[in-house]
Amino acid sequence: MSRREELEALSSKELHDRAVARAQRHLDVKFLWNLMKLVPAAEAAAGQGDQADYDVAHWSGQVADTFRDDDGALSDALRPVYLDYLERHADG
Repeated sequence: MSRREELEALSSKELHDRAVARAQRHLDVKFLWNLMKLVPAAEAAAGQGDQADYDVAHWSGQVADTFRDDDGALSDALRPVYLDYLERHADG
């Protein structure tokens, strides 16, 4: 089984947790910054328009949403980002 196949078998929440933990462990500020910038668009794509509007107006919401996953819809929308990041950084 390839690394990509192993990753795709994981839930979106697990991908989120692994990607964010890896970025924190390696102080990958660039990934976390890019992820934070994607949060409002991902929320809108997940049908959370009100939350997206709030996060655009209040950057603290974007920061919080980058590091936590409340219901899975946000992680599902960001799933391709997590997959690509984890595949590029096979060290975990």
